[in-house]
Amino acid sequence: MIKQALISVSDKTGVLDFARALSAMGVNILSTGGTAKLLADNGVPVTEVADYTGFPEMLDGRVKTLHPKVHGGILARRDFPEHMAKLEEHNIPTIDMVVVNLYPFQATVAKDTCTLDDAIENIDIGGPAMLRSSAKNHKDVVVICDPSDYGVVLAEMKTTDNAPGYVSYETRFMLAKKVYAHTAQYDGAIANYLSSLGPDRSHANRSSYPQTLNVHFEKVQDMRYGENPHQSAAFYKDLSPVAGALANYRQLQGKELSFNNIADADAAWECVKSMGGFDQPAACVIIKHANPCGVALGVSAVDAYKRALQTDPTSAFGGIIAFNVEVDAQAATELAKLFVEVLIAPSFSAEAKQILSAKQNVRLLEIPLGDGVNGMDFKRVGGGLLVQSADAKNVLLADLKVVTKLQPTPQQLQDLMFAWRVAKYVKSNAIVFCGNNMTLGVGAGQMSRIDSARIASIKAQNAGLTLAGSAVASDAFFPFRDGLDVVVDAGATCVIQPGGSMRDQEVIDAADERGVVMLYTGTRHFRH
Repeated sequence: MIKQALISVSDKTGVLDFARALSAMGVNILSTGGTAKLLADNGVPVTEVADYTGFPEMLDGRVKTLHPKVHGGILARRDFPEHMAKLEEHNIPTIDMVVVNLYPFQATVAKDTCTLDDAIENIDIGGPAMLRSSAKNHKDVVVICDPSDYGVVLAEMKTTDNAPGYVSYETRFMLAKKVYAHTAQYDGAIANYLSSLGPDRSHANRSSYPQTLNVHFEKVQDMRYGENPHQSAAFYKDLSPVAGALANYRQLQGKELSFNNIADADAAWECVKSMGGFDQPAACVIIKHANPCGVALGVSAVDAYKRALQTDPTSAFGGIIAFNVEVDAQAATELAKLFVEVLIAPSFSAEAKQILSAKQNVRLLEIPLGDGVNGMDFKRVGGGLLVQSADAKNVLLADLKVVTKLQPTPQQLQDLMFAWRVAKYVKSNAIVFCGNNMTLGVGAGQMSRIDSARIASIKAQNAGLTLAGSAVASDAFFPFRDGLDVVVDAGATCVIQPGGSMRDQEVIDAADERGVVMLYTGTRHFRH
């Protein structure tokens, strides 16, 4: 039975309606500062904590709820007679519900104008203390740190199946777990920020890589297994995934996603999102074992798919396919002819869903398009963690440098830019042949760049595609001219690469000798 609640929130979303509902059920409400004023101004009966404890708020609000009459009322075990006797001795009523969320520390330090003093003053003390106390004593106290839980709690309190004001232990325990996750994230953010400051403690000069790194994710689901059946696994997502991230997916049908499905789906989705800005609106990416085996643009989803499939129809079997436009009935009809693990698109038409429903095991994922980029990439190594900024750079036409005597035609420029976008998502060493906005041959993950070039040309031959007049992208520089000779021998007439080798001039001279165009990006795209 909830008889008394303490409400003190920074985020006041929904709190007025929640407090009104509590008051209507006869719950006595304690509050502080701005929350107390909001409730009183709107006719909700409320007692200021200072009046309740008989001790005024002090030190500019730093001390207001840190009092035995507050924490004693929260922490007392109702099933311990000695606890209850002590409360009675000191005239301390129980507090049965605590509704608290914390000062906006993360929002404060995200501001360019933030100072160390601003950050320090937004470190909440009383709030976390009340949350932790309440969560520890969740058997007797309902604790809420998230406004989205107001409705859940009220629904239980109003149910006719239980005594008025009843909240189940299952709900109390769920809320307590949520609190400890919340306070851990809050303390982690403070530690990350303070340890990012240098000797001058300047906000502007803080490091992107703090001395201590706390990261927090929430579990989406357990996996049946990991990369292999003998490995266990789970999928976790950022607490606030960026716009357009894979973690925002909605699965419409199909089997449960596997560990490898999610890893490959991310590669497909990130690649297809990067294909904007060309003269054809639709893009399709086919991924197999983390590498693109076919990428193309088209006037429609089905056109892009058919062209992407031409690159390597053998490898596409059992692949992951992503689109940057809606999958309609025409595309779905073609897709239904191929065994596919996962299909991804911003949307599927009603007709497409009906057609694909016949392939019950195919996983359909809808993900809203967005250009958000993860802040950091992580890679676990033995005993440690590698952390880097995301490879978010997209080379623009203005960034390119023509280093050969021959100048590129407009069509070659478009082909080279397309090839470069694809190469960014191919495992190193990467060589990608393209032409007319589609991949012709992809060589991925070889120890030698020459072998990647040879594999890419073999793939094109196996698919019956000609490389005559094609454009080639290399994710890193050619250390010797032999790699360039291989792609030119295969039919390439223009090449895009980062440059930066000690033998750059040797490679440029070879390009001039062979009569091909070569552009430097000044940017490398290793992908391991």
